Amino acid sequence: MKERYIDLVSIRVVAGKGGDGLVHFRRERFVPRGGPDGGDGGDGGSVFLVGDARKWNLLDLTYDRVFSAGDGGRGKPKGMRGKKGRDVLVRVPLGTVATDETTGESLGEITEDGQRLLVAKGGKGGRGNARFATPMDRAPQRADKGTDGEERILRLELKSLGDVGIVGLPNAGKSSLLVALTRSRAAVGAYPFTTKRPNLGTLELGEIKGRFVLVDIPGIIEGASRGRGMGTAFLRHIERSRIILFLLDPTQGDVSEQYDLLVSEMRNHDTGLLEKESIVAVNKADLVPGPFPEEIGGRRVFVISALTGEGLEKLKEALAIALEPLQGPDL
Repeated sequence: MKERYIDLVSIRVVAGKGGDGLVHFRRERFVPRGGPDGGDGGDGGSVFLVGDARKWNLLDLTYDRVFSAGDGGRGKPKGMRGKKGRDVLVRVPLGTVATDETTGESLGEITEDGQRLLVAKGGKGGRGNARFATPMDRAPQRADKGTDGEERILRLELKSLGDVGIVGLPNAGKSSLLVALTRSRAAVGAYPFTTKRPNLGTLELGEIKGRFVLVDIPGIIEGASRGRGMGTAFLRHIERSRIILFLLDPTQGDVSEQYDLLVSEMRNHDTGLLEKESIVAVNKADLVPGPFPEEIGGRRVFVISALTGEGLEKLKEALAIALEPLQGPDL
């Protein structure tokens, strides 16, 4: 049985309460009037999201939805601080965005393996009575209570991290193209919806031009922007892509109409998607000889075959040119 793909979930995170400060006085032999020595309470534990490159799914967070950190310990005699509360680490896939569901505040995103993001801060431990001693009050009878930790309902949304998002209808050959251009082991099959989740692969363009990540976005169908099929779940993965590669399939009808359908669904989901740089390719040239339009949407059409390799070098050159301005200084 295949694991379900979940990329949107809500969880509750509760940080620990700070420990109370202690009221205490030295009680030692031959020291009849020992001074105050009550220690501070320990800070409460915090809740962190932690990036885990081995995870690709938020499914496990649909089973465990409440994450509570430990409370801080009460202050101790001899000015000793109470024990700090236990922190809780919630492991999430790279590309996870965290939002406070109540306020709408963006708390940040996880983009690197091992990265930590604080999502609920532990409460502060209270001060013990040793902190309140003064020349006027050498035996203070007061101590602070520890403060409560933060508590939030978090909305976690997974958006794939990639430079190029491959977009097309189901069975357009997106996974085959990803395999042909990269070393990805994406599932490939001659039937719709082989891809149930985004697949990633690295496109090597040489030492000078660098390497980039391609994302095979699961097939988009008409009505996807309204939630039909897995529509919005798939469309959100395009948001992170810096370049859109439209992959059209002539075995499924008019390629210009396919392009218009894809653009329409993207526009309905987020108009900002259409501001991204894009490239258009017609796949399966080994099955349908054409002719095909030289331009679609004002963009040159690359005719390719992911199966035979026809036209892939020219497509890689076009991707290299489009990606060049996006390179960072370390590439």
